[in-house]
Amino acid sequence: MTPPIVVHPPATGGGRRVTAHAEQLGIAFRQEDVSEFLRHAGLSEDEIQLDDPNLIEWRGGGPEVWG
Repeated sequence: MTPPIVVHPPATGGGRRVTAHAEQLGIAFRQEDVSEFLRHAGLSEDEIQLDDPNLIEWRGGGPEVWG
């Protein structure tokens, strides 16, 4: 099963698209942006675990890759 959140590969111009169930949440330029998008989507601080593969699928590199 695919995790509900996908952080897509870095774009040529910078940033990574973040989607939840195929709905775009925004373009992240750092890990904090991903966390902020998830808070706005209704997740609590306790639910946001950027290294949880059941929550987030990182494509094109993990949370340390931004460009």
